[in-house]
Amino acid sequence: MPHTVLAIGGHIGDMELTAGPLLAETILKGGRGIIVAATYGERGHPRLTPSEYREQKLAEARRFAGVIGSEFRALDYSDGFLPDDDAPAEQVAAIIRDVKPDIVVAHWKRSIHRDHSRAAELAERAVFLAAVPFDDGRARHGVTHFLHADNWEDADGFDPDCFVEISADAYGRWREAIEGHAFARGETYGFRYIDYYSARMTSTGCLAGVPRACAFARGGDRVLSRIDV
Repeated sequence: MPHTVLAIGGHIGDMELTAGPLLAETILKGGRGIIVAATYGERGHPRLTPSEYREQKLAEARRFAGVIGSEFRALDYSDGFLPDDDAPAEQVAAIIRDVKPDIVVAHWKRSIHRDHSRAAELAERAVFLAAVPFDDGRARHGVTHFLHADNWEDADGFDPDCFVEISADAYGRWREAIEGHAFARGETYGFRYIDYYSARMTSTGCLAGVPRACAFARGGDRVLSRIDV
C-alpha cells in the first residue's frame, strides 16, 4: 500500500534537504508527500530584507513541491520566533488528522537552531494530539513511524538506526528540485548543502549496501534496519 509521508521542518528548506529524497521516493511509488514549514526562514539572506526573502522562499518551496509532486504548507510564524506553546502543535495536529500520514519526519530534538528543536518538539506533540480523543468529536489518527531526519545542524546526539533506499530516479528528481533553493545552491552563506546531502546519501548507501539511502532515527523504542516506501 502506498505511504503518506508528512515532513515538518523549522524553516522553509529544512525538510526539502533532509526528507526531500524520501518524499520523492514515496511519490514515485504512488504515495503522497506533504512538507510543512513551521516558519518562513526569511532571516537567512545577507542581502535581501526578511520580507523580500520570505516571498522568495515561498516561491522556492512551491517550485520544489511542484518538481517532486509533493504538497507544501507553511505555518504563519517568523524565522527565529516559533512559539514554545501548543498553538503550532495544534495546527500541525489538524494537518495530521486531515492527511493521515503513516510516516512523520521531523528534526532531531537537539540542534544549534532553536526553531529546529522547537519544531521537533511541536511535531512530537502534534502526533500525540492527533491521536488522543476529544469530546468535540474531532477525528483521530495514529502515526505508525515517527522519524528524525539527518541534518548536520542537528547532529548533537543523533544516532540513526534505520534507512530508506533512494532510487536514481528519486535522487534525480530531488536534485532538480533542490537546485531551486538559493540557500541550497550556496548563494546565501556559501555552505555546499547539495554536495553535502548528496554525499550523505552515498555514504549511508555504502553502510546500507545500496547505491543511495537516507538515514533516520526513530522516535520510539523499536529499532528497524530498513523502512520501505
